[in-house]
Amino acid sequence: MTTLKDLLGAPPKRQAVVNDACQVLDAEVDDKGGLSGLAIKAAYAVIKGIKPGFIPEVVDSLLDDFLGAFEPHYARAQAAGVSPGAELKRSAGQAAESLLAITDARAARANRAVVQKTYDKLRPTAKKHVESAMPRVADLLDRHVRVG
Repeated sequence: MTTLKDLLGAPPKRQAVVNDACQVLDAEVDDKGGLSGLAIKAAYAVIKGIKPGFIPEVVDSLLDDFLGAFEPHYARAQAAGVSPGAELKRSAGQAAESLLAITDARAARANRAVVQKTYDKLRPTAKKHVESAMPRVADLLDRHVRVG
């Protein structure tokens, strides 16, 4: 069986997925409102300001792990005859936990203190934000997994 890493993790598809994921991230941050939204927008600006291209670099470095985290959802979708995005939307909470386990481990190993501090400040509310992003992430997955 072809895995998501096989489908999306190699050039030229990989760069298109990374680009789309950055657009999803930008859109999710832009949509945040209220006080927590201000904190998220400020933190994102700090992270983006570390160096040009930092966000795409981070997304690319996380892609293989994220694709691995989505693999069970992809397998369930194939078994059920539904789109991967539909399965991802159905299991958004579980998918969010899987992604956050990856980012938690990465943040703990971050070489830049600003990255770790910023992540630690936002982590308590992260699951709800990641879950709310699942429709866009699901659409991204469906766009890139589509055959033909």
